[in-house]
Parts: sequence; C-alpha cells; structure tokens
Amino acid sequence: MIRDTTIGAKLWATAVWAVVGFFILNLFAMIGTVITSSFGTRWLGTWLPAGWTTRWYSSAWSEFQLGDVLIVSFQVVGLVVLISGVLGVTAAYALARREFPGKRLVMLLFLLPLLIPPITFGIPLATVLYQTGLAGTFWGVVAANLVPTVPFVILVMIPFIEQIDPKIEAAARVFGANTFKLFIHVLLPLLLPGILASLLLVLVRTIAMFELTFLVAGPTSQTLVVALYYAVFAAGVRAVQSIDAMAVIYMATTLIWLLVALRFVNPAQIVTRAKQQPAH
Repeated sequence: MIRDTTIGAKLWATAVWAVVGFFILNLFAMIGTVITSSFGTRWLGTWLPAGWTTRWYSSAWSEFQLGDVLIVSFQVVGLVVLISGVLGVTAAYALARREFPGKRLVMLLFLLPLLIPPITFGIPLATVLYQTGLAGTFWGVVAANLVPTVPFVILVMIPFIEQIDPKIEAAARVFGANTFKLFIHVLLPLLLPGILASLLLVLVRTIAMFELTFLVAGPTSQTLVVALYYAVFAAGVRAVQSIDAMAVIYMATTLIWLLVALRFVNPAQIVTRAKQQPAH
C-alpha cells in the first residue's frame, strides 16, 4: 500500500486530527468540570473550588432518593435487555428463514422506530399507555423502551442468522435434535457474537433513553436519566454541586454497565468472530 505524502494529504490529516483532538479536549473538559464541581465546597470565578468535600454526594443520594432510582434503573435495563433478546432473536430467526408476501413491508415497519425520533412516536405511544393504565408504572416504562430495542435486535440478528447454512439445522434434525436442543447446541454458539453485540447496544440505548421513559414514567418508575432531568429543571432551589454529584453518579453507573458488558463482548471483533464461525 502506497502512502500519500503530498502536502495536501498531510494538511488534511493534520486538520482531521486537530478536529478530533478539539472534540476530545472539550469532552474531557466538560466531564472534568462536572466532577470538580461535585467535590467543591464553593466555586465562583476561580480556576479551582475554594475547598473540597464529599457531602454533595450524600446530599444528592438522600434528596433525590437515588437508591430507589438506581434499583428501578437496573430493573428496567435488565428486563429490556432480556425481553428484547428473547423476542428479537426469535423474530429475526423467523424473518431470516421464511419468505412470505409483504416481508419487505414488515422489515420497513421494524426500521421506523429506529429512523424516527423517539419523541415523534413517543407522544402517541404514551397516550395509548395512559389509556390502558400502564403509563406511570414500571411495566409501562419497560414496554415503552421495548418499542425501539426489539426492532434493533431483529435488524442486527438477521444477517448473523442468514449466514448460517440451513443444512446445519437439517443435519441436527436428522440426528434427532428437537427445537430446544437445536437452538441450545447448534444455533446459540453460532449466534452468540451477534446476540452479545445487539444486547450490548440495547443496554447502552436503554440507559440513555430519555424521551420515551420521561413520557411514561411515574414517581416510582423513573430511571436515573429522568431523575437527573427533574433534578435540574423541577421547581425549587437546589445546589449546583448536588446536581453535579448526581450527574457523576449517572456517568459512573453507565460506565460500570459498559465495562461489565464489554467483559463479554468486544465490538471491534463482532463481525470477524461471526465470519470465523465454522460451518460444517
């Protein structure tokens, strides 16, 4: 491979790295400001706070009832990931293995929740959930988050399933494997990279999903991102440091979820691992 060493190429590479560096610098500056503020006693017009303390974290924990909010967030994320995996993989298998009239239309319908901004379909969705009595409840929040996550799992899993030779499944049937054994011993090992990839992205999406959760959450069914919004914009006077402490807790929680998920799947190797699965 011949590397372009012209002045134009060097200038272009320098400009790209400068833009990337500027973005990263601003990102870390914003995060650093929030973290610094969450530990500062008072910070007005100086480079650093006047003093340091951890009391804002205990204040945020008690004021915003973060213990209950975190439990609800973990439950919502866990159930959305689990249900999306079960429904999405099942539906993806059916769509990948079956041809029927209107299949392209069905695929288009699955694409819509991913292409349309959540607030666009979130309002009519919330209206339906309020009419059925689910809005304001824990299961209403789970149901709302399933609308974009199940289609996402389906669209990610279809290519993984289509690359598996149907003859492998036919051979397993010949040797007496029922549907359950076929899935556990044959399909699951082959589909595991795709399943882990899709569920990892569902996890990230659910943690950060604000619009749908905000529209249907009640006082006892708020996730952490919605509770953070109320902490910032709800009526009343609150210490900025306390809100920043809550934001740090949100960032730390998201990071922990990601580290745990990345322990089981490496996104950079998802496609490679799928292509390297033996087909025999």
